[in-house]
Amino acid sequence: MSATSLSWLGILRIGLVQAGLGAIVVLTTSTMNRLMVVELALPAALPAALVGLHYAIQIVRPRLGFGSDVGGRRTTWIVGGMGVLAIGGIGAALAITLMRASLLAGLSLAIVAFALIGLGVGACGTSLLVLLAKRVDERKRPAAATAVWLMMIVGFVVTTILVGHFLDPYTPSRLLRITTVVCLSAFIITALAVRNVEGRDASAVEADATAPAANPSFRQALAQVWAEPSARQFTVFVFVSMLAYSAQELILEPFAGTVFGFTPGQSTQLTGMQHGGSLMGMLLVAFVCSRFRGRRLGSLPAWTVAGCFASSAALLGIIAAAWVKPMLPLRPLVFALGMANGAFAVAAVGSMMTFAGQGRESREGVRMGLWGAAQATAFGLGGFLGAAASDLARHLMSMDGMAYALVFAAESGLFMLGALLASRLGRPVNANVQGQPLLLQQQLATTAGNRL
Repeated sequence: MSATSLSWLGILRIGLVQAGLGAIVVLTTSTMNRLMVVELALPAALPAALVGLHYAIQIVRPRLGFGSDVGGRRTTWIVGGMGVLAIGGIGAALAITLMRASLLAGLSLAIVAFALIGLGVGACGTSLLVLLAKRVDERKRPAAATAVWLMMIVGFVVTTILVGHFLDPYTPSRLLRITTVVCLSAFIITALAVRNVEGRDASAVEADATAPAANPSFRQALAQVWAEPSARQFTVFVFVSMLAYSAQELILEPFAGTVFGFTPGQSTQLTGMQHGGSLMGMLLVAFVCSRFRGRRLGSLPAWTVAGCFASSAALLGIIAAAWVKPMLPLRPLVFALGMANGAFAVAAVGSMMTFAGQGRESREGVRMGLWGAAQATAFGLGGFLGAAASDLARHLMSMDGMAYALVFAAESGLFMLGALLASRLGRPVNANVQGQPLLLQQQLATTAGNRL
């Protein structure tokens, strides 16, 4: 198998890993979140802080990516990361069980478990995306990004349905058994799915990576990547766009209930409609980019820009709907927002796979790790800042609609900024680092390292 010839079967095998990753994450960040708040009657800030910890710990993604660059084989880090994630998931379930007897002991174990979850997601997810970037042909990337993203959603859906069925009636021991089954299943599926998926040529890559010239320190490697204009541009774009993408998640349903009078069931259906729109947007990008490859309509960067613009416009439409409720229905606008988000997300992941291979050789893991860290930081901040900003605005204003409108307007502005940044991706900044003399590249890398 050549370095860029991953078949559709191979792509689906990688998708199974993403499904397993999604299964463990949704169990720990959703189901266990509810158990701590409802069954254990703990403050909602506690599970929120633990979820925030799992995002914060992913700041080490560049270091994890560097480890896979030096080792050469990505599958080792994928399987190892899934193993750490599985241990963290089981530890989180055990922590909830301990909280009934001793809150301090349970909380201490939960902190360790959620830190392991963040490390596992970082190690597995970063190397998985690098493997896709190196092994998927350019013509397959839109569809591959869609397939892998959808498999993650499948992991969410299947896990929540099955766990919801078997968890009732709830007992701590039942939670521990179910979590253990989910985590061990995800690990076994991962180990089987990535078996021989890298091909024989990975051994040669691994041998080359051990050469002194190709094996600098992590600080040097990070400085080299940061000296690349395209890597810096994409890092800023990922942070800004994902901040806008995540800030809406925790306030859309409260907004629908407070301003439009939706019942809990109706607001939940609204979220389902948004996810349905996301699915349609993903499939649309995959189809169009595959059908019109080589033309402007099939360009991933163009769809990234268009998705950001459309997301911004949909948020402005939702703001308008709050003021003219009878004339502008909310549901179609939320569906449009989901569709725009889905198109943007898949196009961005596809572009990420392309940019990962641009620049200095054997630094794909560091680049992907840098972007993964930016995404995790944005997700951790986005949900908190969106909810906190809406609470503050509601406290300072007498009109709930105006408070939410200000937050949605800020998110719309971030998407507009994301579109502007996306339109500049790939353009040279002063000069192309890759085409400069080696001495000048080293000088730029040293300067970037000093700034870091």
